[in-house]
Amino acid sequence: MEFSDEVFQEIVEGDTKLLVPKKSITEKVPPKKPAFFNPKAKLNRDFSIIAYASFLKKFQGPKIFLEGLSGIGARGLRVANELEIESLIINDLNPSALKMAEHSANLNDVKNIEFSEKEVCRFLSKYSKKGKRGSIVDIDPFGSPAAFFDCGLRATMHGGILSTAATDLQVLNGLFQGACKRKYGGIPVRTEYGNEIAIRLVLGCLRVVAARLGVEIIPMFVESEMHYYRTYVKVLNRPDQQENIGYILHCKNCGNRKVSVEQEQECELCKSKISIAGPLWIGKIFDKEFVTDMLVEIPNFKVDKKCEKTITKCLEESEMPVTYFTLDEIASKMKSSPPKLEKVVSSLQKNNFKASVTSFCPTGFRTDAKINEIIEIFNSIQ
Repeated sequence: MEFSDEVFQEIVEGDTKLLVPKKSITEKVPPKKPAFFNPKAKLNRDFSIIAYASFLKKFQGPKIFLEGLSGIGARGLRVANELEIESLIINDLNPSALKMAEHSANLNDVKNIEFSEKEVCRFLSKYSKKGKRGSIVDIDPFGSPAAFFDCGLRATMHGGILSTAATDLQVLNGLFQGACKRKYGGIPVRTEYGNEIAIRLVLGCLRVVAARLGVEIIPMFVESEMHYYRTYVKVLNRPDQQENIGYILHCKNCGNRKVSVEQEQECELCKSKISIAGPLWIGKIFDKEFVTDMLVEIPNFKVDKKCEKTITKCLEESEMPVTYFTLDEIASKMKSSPPKLEKVVSSLQKNNFKASVTSFCPTGFRTDAKINEIIEIFNSIQ
């Protein structure tokens, strides 16, 4: 395959040189031919590098990276070039993408890499036996990752990390409830915190598949951006004994919300009919120690400044209750302009409530206060 200067161009992302199709840089929507590369996903790949570095620093087993849908290999090559990894196998069905990945591997003098051209589940099945599994398994599809949960979990070794991305945002955010129920086994509710419900639906589906296989998942880190949701879970070869599947009950009348392992029909505050999201993951979505390790790793890499801001917020909210509120949501109920976020968080804390900002929304905050208590505090700030 010839790599002419008219069609291809070399770029540097992080510390890694990549050969990419020129049109993916110049056109608004990156074309799928000759191979797909999304320059806007650099932030997503930056987070991956930080998360994988934090994981590898403490992981005792063999350091093997498996990537099921690599495209031109941008993420995999950055892992190979920027992290301490023993072996790396990247897979894609597009032979042109793999040729470009090989070329980029040579540019970076990466030796410990193999290339595979298979359907993703056939590829991962090859690595599903004990002794062959990956310590990091990465699956980044167009649309829903749900079809790959089974083979992804089987290919992840005990104590390893499985990371998947979802780009079917309309399905997960409640525009197509039937499609969401079919793919993820749960139903969303359209709310201000719909991105959190979406991530919890993804984790809930993954938890159900894991339980069927007799393994446990522990969410370490999640990421919500405009075009995708990404989850990072630790996989342990033992049955999950926790009560971590349930429902988010949301009252569209007064804005009250709660988490429950059972469905309820009536709002406990205003007695209106309740909207029910789920079944979905109701456990923690951030591991505090892991997120702390991610913050420590940031100075070691060339990553976007947004990474530090986002991960700092993740650390603050890691021990906080499920679901968040937004300033506008409360202010519109009170028919007033919203106060400053910092003032709201500190006022809640002064009134003996848990409170923090959230990485899910620039004007969002988490608290264990009920909506009527939040409104009282907003009134005291005005």
